[in-house]
Amino acid sequence: TRTITEQQTVVQDREVSEVHVLVSKRDLLVGDLIAPDDFEWAPWPKNNVVAGYQTEADNPDAVTELSGSVVRIPIYAEEPILPQKLVKKGETGFMAALLTPGMRAISVEISAESASGGFILPDDRVDVILTYQAQVASREATVDQPVTETILKNVRVLAIDQVFSQGESEMASQIGNTATLEVKPEEAELIAHAQRLGTISLSLRPWADALDTGSRGARTDLLRGANASGGGIKIYRNGKASAGVGGN
Repeated sequence: TRTITEQQTVVQDREVSEVHVLVSKRDLLVGDLIAPDDFEWAPWPKNNVVAGYQTEADNPDAVTELSGSVVRIPIYAEEPILPQKLVKKGETGFMAALLTPGMRAISVEISAESASGGFILPDDRVDVILTYQAQVASREATVDQPVTETILKNVRVLAIDQVFSQGESEMASQIGNTATLEVKPEEAELIAHAQRLGTISLSLRPWADALDTGSRGARTDLLRGANASGGGIKIYRNGKASAGVGGN
């Protein structure tokens, strides 16, 4: 006699309650400026929601509130967004978080005339131009003459006054009194010295230049001339400069 025992398996379905949690669509690195397209609402088990998670039910405007923030701690794709990993606009440390590692922020005074008619916006690229008085020597006499030189090329604009970025609907130009530029440490010294010598103007460059990794053409010889001569002038003889620019 052969006995066959049938084993029955019972599968029990348990309904899991879900909510929508704000997560990242992609890997976000330190210093990334977050755009609305970097977020999405994803289903999440309600029992696994912890303090700090942004839920659509509790904060439906979270995308708008957090857009424009800078990443302080790396966030991985599909990871819930925690506010403590971001630096929001207006918070202490926002500008420092916005800076590329190794770079510095320095502000220059501008006007509509010296900033391409007010059409320069945050994240644009500009050339920095210095206009100052120099002494030009001829056989007859030495006369003062304005000199204009490009002292730095392809510089990123971090902010115009306190505006760090423009919304999609804000297409109007931002005319301010101060532009904050992202530069290398030695370039910051150059710009600080140049502001004492004369007038700074900004020349707008095309967006395509953002990927240009070539020479920035920094006129650091102006600083060397300042340290050497200390006279505050540059002498031109036969069309050539014979002394560096000095400080005042």
